[in-house]
Amino acid sequence: MMSLDRVLMGSALLLMLGSAHALEGKKVFAEGGVQPGAAACMACHGADGLGLAAAGFPRLAGLPAAYLRKQLDDFRSGARSSPVMQSLAKALTEEEIAAVTQTLAAMPTPAVATAHRSATPGSPAEKLALQGAWDRQIPACVSCHGPSGVGVGEAFPPLAGQSAAYLAGQLNAWQSGARHNDPNDLMGHIAKSLTAEEVQGVATYFASLSGQEVKP
Repeated sequence: MMSLDRVLMGSALLLMLGSAHALEGKKVFAEGGVQPGAAACMACHGADGLGLAAAGFPRLAGLPAAYLRKQLDDFRSGARSSPVMQSLAKALTEEEIAAVTQTLAAMPTPAVATAHRSATPGSPAEKLALQGAWDRQIPACVSCHGPSGVGVGEAFPPLAGQSAAYLAGQLNAWQSGARHNDPNDLMGHIAKSLTAEEVQGVATYFASLSGQEVKP
């Protein structure tokens, strides 16, 4: 039977390793990685990780670590295109990626207004977001991204809390084929079925659900 001393020593070691991991993640976020080109995340995504809407930089705070890891891996491989992020992701070490994605996932997130699917939509964009357009084989956004677009699991990121400019930009990228790093091209199919007005409307709708208050 393992002695109490060994159990306590093992627990203490795990706590130390966890603390070191968290410190490394915070360092990468605030100062960047050890290799040239591994810039600090906060330089573009803000000190709170909530993004810089005017510049088109998205919120990273509160996104699942596995989702963030996949995006960084896709940037590194070229599966997702971005001149800035591709070079930055390649400059990060495996340990830095693991640490910073955990740090970002643990950061406070914006409060999101409740949007009920049963409510009468106030606009065509809200109807698309909450109910879809099944005559065009467009599912409701919330059917995958969760109530009010808060995100579901590791595959479906939050929509609420992102800026309208970023959301519209990603929908346009899916639409044009510039972005294609999802399974079975689900988002490509949906985006290609939307008009330019619908893209902007849905993006504006989800951006409007996030207030200034931040939840820990």
